[in-house]
Amino acid sequence: SVLVDTLFTSIDSIPNLGSIIDASIYPYAKMRAYFLDNVSNTPAQIYRWQLLYDPEPELALNPALGFTFSALTDSLQQGQNVEFAIAIENISEFDMDSLLVHYWVEDEDRNRTYLPYVRQDSLRSGEVLYDTITFDTENYPNSNSLWIFANPTNDTTGLQDQLEQYDFNNIAEIKFNIAVDEMNPLLDVTFDGLHILDGDIVNAKPTIKISLDDENPYLLLSEDMDTSNFQVFILKPGATQYTQIRFLDGTGANIMYWTTATGPDNKFEIEYPVEFAVDGTYKLRVQANDKSANLSGEMAYEIEFEIINRSTITNLLNYPNPFSTRTQFVFELTGSVIPDQIRIQIMTITGVVVREINEDEIGPLRIGRNRTEFWWDGRDQFGDPLANGVYLYKVVTRINGLDVENRETDADNFFKKGFGKMYLMR
Repeated sequence: SVLVDTLFTSIDSIPNLGSIIDASIYPYAKMRAYFLDNVSNTPAQIYRWQLLYDPEPELALNPALGFTFSALTDSLQQGQNVEFAIAIENISEFDMDSLLVHYWVEDEDRNRTYLPYVRQDSLRSGEVLYDTITFDTENYPNSNSLWIFANPTNDTTGLQDQLEQYDFNNIAEIKFNIAVDEMNPLLDVTFDGLHILDGDIVNAKPTIKISLDDENPYLLLSEDMDTSNFQVFILKPGATQYTQIRFLDGTGANIMYWTTATGPDNKFEIEYPVEFAVDGTYKLRVQANDKSANLSGEMAYEIEFEIINRSTITNLLNYPNPFSTRTQFVFELTGSVIPDQIRIQIMTITGVVVREINEDEIGPLRIGRNRTEFWWDGRDQFGDPLANGVYLYKVVTRINGLDVENRETDADNFFKKGFGKMYLMR
């Protein structure tokens, strides 16, 4: 394209070639002159050819001056932060204006995600920029590429952010791999702090605790929105369908309370204080998943339990029976209130009390199955060993001064008028 075609005299000049030729459109413009003398047939000799221009700077990625990439290892887990830095050097004699650098990650599906990075200060001649960026790998499982483009080209105009001699040494790609989180988190469910067995009697007003413990210390269950990773259902007595338990009711009040993970232990905890007003058999179903959608188990956790609202106690049994060295006592409590008085009386067949075991010896009580911490060793109140033979026992329990009702069970056949029988055989 001929842009300037004119005849010059000794007084002609073009003071600003840039007003005629756009360097961004014609970066490789050429100057050519023709001389003609039709009179003397003597070509003119150039006295001076002077081209005035503004020189463009030049930068280059120079990993020899500095390079860091923490993802160049196979041990990185999904969700772990990655650090990257590479030296960007101005290798020309001319200063650059404020420097724009683009970083982006290209995943295995070729989706591009730009990483936020502010424009840097000017890069003067001979200076080096070595700045570390950090990004999260939660959304980049498996194979990926990290790209850097210093003084990038505008996707719309095709022009660099600022004029430069070359751009082939401004761009780099580094491939990396992130291990996918495929391990199942651990789900734990307790009633009043205890693990129950299927079919157990539990407190009519229990606090059910649900926790999800994930081994990944980077994909933390640290947000309130992580409540969506839990599904809690109750099957009520006589019902055929489960009812889902929400975290909040229609007014925004808490039904279940939660505590998010804080790291490095990645444990999300839920407390569900509930009152079961109707007696009968219930089922609890819980399913949960971590941030990588790994389920806590192929099947949801399910437990069946029984509610009896009135305060009762079953006939207390000793085990083993007969015994030679020691025996322990087992029984069940129902309702929602722990007895404030309990004692076990052991007596001869003539009714003489030889040993009385109080609540301090029996140990802590709970609604449901109880096994005493106390083992009776066949000794009387003074520590003297008793003779072999048959001994009777009974339990006395009270709440606020009132006797606790005895609940009928199959074990009642072993009792006569509330007294049990044990055999001491040394």
